[in-house]
Amino acid sequence: MEKQRLIALLRGINVGRAKRVAMADLRKVLSDMGFGDVRTLLNSGNVVFDCSATDAADCAARIEEALVLKLGVPAKVTVIEAARLAEIVLENSLQNVANDHSRLLVAVLNKPDEDRGKLEPLARQSWHPEAFALGRHAAYIWCPDGVLASRAAAAMGKALGDAVTSRNWSTISKLHAMANN
Repeated sequence: MEKQRLIALLRGINVGRAKRVAMADLRKVLSDMGFGDVRTLLNSGNVVFDCSATDAADCAARIEEALVLKLGVPAKVTVIEAARLAEIVLENSLQNVANDHSRLLVAVLNKPDEDRGKLEPLARQSWHPEAFALGRHAAYIWCPDGVLASRAAAAMGKALGDAVTSRNWSTISKLHAMANN
């Protein structure tokens, strides 16, 4: 079976004192699971790896289970294919609006068809000076005053709960570059 490049986004890892995971330990767990070319980005649960399995959701479930069993850390995991990440990058209609990529939030949707329906009302609202845009697989939020102060980010969190994993544009761009190397 042909290998494909996947990206795992672990939710809530190494934020504050909870759910502490060393990236070396995370790489070892994924390597021991049979994934190849396992690489991490930053210290916040971003992993690029190769897998023979064809189902990203199956990989996510396997990683969630291994995190608990091997590291004692429960965390939601979103796994997407490199091609989907490329689409997410291309669909970002806010990258020319944002002058600080650390404040441009990309929320990767776990169930795009279902999640988009919950977010479409938000995309029709005015959030000025913030901005909210919706792509096929992600929501994009420009948070000029920071993510914690963002009304749009709070509204998205209320609509989706823990069914979404977010990264800033800088991290998404770096993951995209890693996935293509």
